[in-house]
Amino acid sequence: MKFNQVREYGRPYVIAEIGANHNGDMDLAKKMIKVAKDCGADCVKFQSWTKDSIFSKKVYKDNYFLRDDYRNRTDYTLEEIVDKYHIGEKQHIELKAYCDSIGIEFTSTPFSKAEVDLLVDKLDVPFVKVASMDLNNVPFLAYIAQKKKTVVISTGLCGLEDVSIAVNTLKSNGCNHIILLHCVSIYPPKDDQVNLNNIDMLRMAFGLPTGYSDHTLGTIAPIMSITKGVCIIEKHFTLDKNMFGWDHKISANPEELKQICEAAEHGYQMLGSYVKVVNEDQERRDAFQRSIVAARAIKKGETIREEDIDYKRPGTGIPPKYYKFLIGKVAQRDIDYDEIIQMSDF
Repeated sequence: MKFNQVREYGRPYVIAEIGANHNGDMDLAKKMIKVAKDCGADCVKFQSWTKDSIFSKKVYKDNYFLRDDYRNRTDYTLEEIVDKYHIGEKQHIELKAYCDSIGIEFTSTPFSKAEVDLLVDKLDVPFVKVASMDLNNVPFLAYIAQKKKTVVISTGLCGLEDVSIAVNTLKSNGCNHIILLHCVSIYPPKDDQVNLNNIDMLRMAFGLPTGYSDHTLGTIAPIMSITKGVCIIEKHFTLDKNMFGWDHKISANPEELKQICEAAEHGYQMLGSYVKVVNEDQERRDAFQRSIVAARAIKKGETIREEDIDYKRPGTGIPPKYYKFLIGKVAQRDIDYDEIIQMSDF
């Protein structure tokens, strides 16, 4: 499925969010792309930043955002990790070319104007993904909007006011195609924090196509989001949850990604319509439904009483809903016990 085919209440477009889970290793990045493709993902997404475009010196000085499994280590700093895990322009071009060669779409989340230029002007990605951390970064959104690309926005971290400001900023600066992603920026959120009903709320509040960016453990939430008619499902992806790095633990492994992709491929068709449709043919309905039968042997000339009738399969005779019509009628022939009563019998 191509991004230009994305629509609500259709087959969701599945983004395997590789992010920085390649750990700065190009061979690993390509392997992840190939596995994501084999699992059925439509797109792989990376993150485009350098150590100078994402954090200030204070963050590096204080070693903010180091996860618990890093804190006891002293052989590196946060700045060194960020520098090691980033991918440069040459690597972006190489990964985009590899994606093109195997038939999966490539995009990334930029964290600076230079990275926006790279993604849009040089790589012509199908859309630009804006991280929820930049939802209130109005100058940055305005710059992205001027590129006239579809913008996909995660809405974690911020309330409706900031979402509204972001949407208005994009629209007022020339972006006519916006997709919102419901997102909870907790890694991982508790069940009662997932709030999939926000997908409906965002759609109604802004009148924009809406999808879901997932940070839960497992596959339940992204698969359930299909019932909300999402146009996009984004899920972090790894080959090994125990690998050293930021997001591996909350990411889908290949088996889980395949489950999500299979659900996206088939699940939306199960939504059906709001019109009651009877799919069973008449032969099957007749086999399973009931008819009015004689509860005892009824002689010709006898008046039929309610206790003289019963209701059994198959449904080839008079339906039970017409039972009152028979009460008080006179039998025109002898009717055996358990025989299906016909309209011509009275």
